[in-house]
Amino acid sequence: MLPARAGPDADGLARPAPARIDGQQARKLVNEGARLVDVRTPAEYADGHIDGALNVPLHEVLERSGELGAKDQPLVLYCRSGRRSALAAQKLQGLGFTLVYDLGSKSAW
Repeated sequence: MLPARAGPDADGLARPAPARIDGQQARKLVNEGARLVDVRTPAEYADGHIDGALNVPLHEVLERSGELGAKDQPLVLYCRSGRRSALAAQKLQGLGFTLVYDLGSKSAW
């Protein structure tokens, strides 16, 4: 399962669009070694999160991208509604992360 192709980025290079996945696909990817990333606020994370998820709030994604591993490390992102996870996925792809998947909301898990 590879992300679909999107249009060119600001540097003129085509980047894959973040793949939107469902809970079953997300669990399979995580079981195969993908890193699960919660891009909600620390308070939202503290109120409840998916076991094993790393909390990297959307506003810290660029600064903390080094915590996510190699750029070819599969990443599964989620938030409350799907808006922040989609934005975070785009930011990470702009940094060169190649296997970024968007679960959307935590409830999709």
